[in-house]
Amino acid sequence: MPKRRRGGRTGVGRTARHVGFDRLVERSVATIPSPFREALAEVAIVIDDEPTPEQRRDNGLADDEMLYGLYEGVPRTEYGADWAAIPNRITLFRLPLEEDFPDPRDLSEEVRLTVIHELAHHLGIDDDRLDELGV
Repeated sequence: MPKRRRGGRTGVGRTARHVGFDRLVERSVATIPSPFREALAEVAIVIDDEPTPEQRRDNGLADDEMLYGLYEGVPRTEYGADWAAIPNRITLFRLPLEEDFPDPRDLSEEVRLTVIHELAHHLGIDDDRLDELGV
């Protein structure tokens, strides 16, 4: 089985499946507790089908690895984070999530955990600490 890691565009060609996933993301994000939900106001949430070749390369993914999500930006804890030239964003990758979590309740919970994991990166928490916390 391929390895998966936590790590959409609207417009023409959006299927009912895409719209359903968008709604699931909205509902999952709404369950994130305060003050973390408020911190999401600083981060765009984007949905893509899967990582681009550049994202895969930049994150050192092997051919059998896939991401559920990815934070791109400048963490709050870094000097000048509020002056960042590019916006902070969390990208959720729909296809790996739907493939690994076919049950809607499991998918919703994994989307929520993935958003929390990526938001933690925005707050300056690295993967080692997240592993210790179980996120």
